[in-house]
This record gives sequence, C-alpha cells and structure tokens, in this order.
Amino acid sequence: MSRPATHPDLRQRLAALPYVLRAGLGNVIFSSGIGLLIHLLTGQALRGALVYSLCIGLSCWALIDGSRQLSARLLRRWRPGQAALREGWPGWPVMLLCVLASVPLACVAGSLLAQALLGWDLRRAAWDWPQKELLTVLLLTLGASMVATAVFYARGRLAAARGEAEQARRLAAETQLRLLESQLEPHMLFNTLANLRVLISLDPARAQAMLDRLIAFLRATLDASRRGEAHSLRAEFARLADYLALMEVRMGPRLQTRLDLPEALAELPVPPLLLQPLVENAIKHGLEPKVEGGCLTVSARQEAGQLRLEVLDSGVGPGQARPADQIGSGFGLEQVRSRLATQYGPGAGLRLAAVAEGGTRVSLWLPLSTEHRTTPP
Repeated sequence: MSRPATHPDLRQRLAALPYVLRAGLGNVIFSSGIGLLIHLLTGQALRGALVYSLCIGLSCWALIDGSRQLSARLLRRWRPGQAALREGWPGWPVMLLCVLASVPLACVAGSLLAQALLGWDLRRAAWDWPQKELLTVLLLTLGASMVATAVFYARGRLAAARGEAEQARRLAAETQLRLLESQLEPHMLFNTLANLRVLISLDPARAQAMLDRLIAFLRATLDASRRGEAHSLRAEFARLADYLALMEVRMGPRLQTRLDLPEALAELPVPPLLLQPLVENAIKHGLEPKVEGGCLTVSARQEAGQLRLEVLDSGVGPGQARPADQIGSGFGLEQVRSRLATQYGPGAGLRLAAVAEGGTRVSLWLPLSTEHRTTPP
C-alpha cells in the first residue's frame, strides 16, 4: 500500500507554507478542539462555542506572537549575538509577561468579535459576564496559551538542534572529502614520479615532455582545489585530458584515448578527482600489462534521472590484472566508493565488470537534481 509514502509529502507541503499560514492553521485546529471540549463539558451550543473559541484563540495568537517578535527584535539591539533572539525567542521571563498581558486583552477583543459574528448584543461585553464564567474563560485561555507557547518553544529548540546536527554532519562530510582528496593526489603523484625516474635514463626528451605535462596537471589540480569542493564535469574532463596527455608521453602509441562529454552535461557539478583514480587504475592494471596497449574511453550520459560516468579500457581485464579475490578492492576504487557514499549516500554507487571482448568497464552513477536534468533529444 502507498499510504505511508503520502505522510512525508504532507509534512513537506506543510513545512513549505509561510510561517503565518502554518501557525494560523495550527491555531485554528487547536481552538476548534477547545471549542468542542467546551461544548461537551458545558452543553453550550456547538456553533457559539466554536465561534467564541476561534475568535479568542486567534486574538491570543496574534497578540502573543506579535509581542514575542517585537520583544525579540528590541532585545536584539542590546544582545545582538544571542542565537535565541535571532530565532525570535525572547526568553521565558519576557514570554510569560507577553502571555499574561495578551490573554485578558484577547479575551475581551475575541468575545466582542464573536458576539458581532453571532449577531448577539455587543452591550453584553466580557466584563458583564458572571464572575465564575469570566474566570473560567480567562483560566482556560491562559492555560491554552501557555501550552501553545511551550509547544512553540519545544518545536523551535528541536528545529535549532536539527539545524546544528545537519551543519555538523555537513562539516564532517566535507572534512572526510578533503581527507580523501589529500590521499588521492599523493597516490597519483608518487606513481607518476616513479615512472618519470625510470624514463629519465631511458629517454631524456620524453622525460622532459612528461615533466612539462606533470607541471600543467599539478597547476590545474591546485586551481581546482582553490575553487571549492566541487567543479564542473567539463573541468573534470579537462583534468583527465591533462593526465592522459601525461600518460601518452610515457606509453607512446600503445595508448589511445577518447573522452566523450555531451555539452548538455558539461556544467554539472561533480567532486574533483572523481574519475582520475579510475583512469589511473585502467592504465596501470589494464593497458600497461598488455604488450600492444589498447584504448581507453571515458564517457558521460544521463540515464533515469542519474549521471552515469564510465571508464572503459581494452586491456587485459580484471581477472588477469590481479587475483580474483582482489578485483574491485584497489586503493583508487575504494576511495571513490567512500567519496560517493559520503557525499551522495545510497543514491550513488560504483560497479566494476569484465568486458566480453577483453578489458574492464567501471561505471559509477550520481543522483541528478531536477534542475540539472536535461531533456533527451
């Protein structure tokens, strides 16, 4: 059954309403419940009990909430750094004064409004009521106002706690991503420097060209890290092009590359250094062990509301590159999996599979927000 799935949608729709509408709707429901209770306990006409309860309840809400916000705004001038005042809460002592001052005024104003709506004689104002009846209304209204104030305070504190927890979770995720990126860059750099050391004695000219490419790649990496935790897919492919140019100097004609990035997907945000460790694995474990080398293809596409990225090589295949129990468990693959889980949760993933014609295909997918989805041609 699909009923449980509708509850989050209803809560999301209510949360999206402006504060005045949400608070007003809650007050109407609360006041209607009190009017029904008065009708059941005292035997008063349901229509009259509901009208009186709604008028007095809405008057209380308007006066109490207005005085709350005004008090918090005035107190912010003396204590601008207090978080509770920024959220509109002046503190319990001030709030109690607001309630005690607002309830008698709300009872009078609400009763006059109710009598006008019901067509009753306005000369019979609240101060002309029997003392017992007036005291009952005042106490009931005061108690309801205190309950509503406590609920408002509790919900505000809960919302603030959730916001602080979300901020802490986001900070922890960003810290973990930074740590993963700092581990990936030295991993690639050490591998490249080791290959460069061997090439210096064998072919100094190619070693010089490789060093120039390495400098360009590191400069692009530094620029990307200064821009923040994400960059465009276009920038990710540009950095891959720098890295592959570096590898082409080392491998020569044994390495053929192809980068396929549709223009419609080029500006999508992705974490930096997301594809580079997959490309490095494909070259190190797939193409380099193969005598004649092969082709490496990196592609991007949109599929079922997801961004699909693929690294395909025509190398020796995962079963030849390492033992079967170690397939898909390398450093680069584990780091990419960790980054996907940290930043996207269960909506992202990575899969490694052998290609029937020979080689390896690594596919990863990320969720696309609605504004980033493109219409298929």
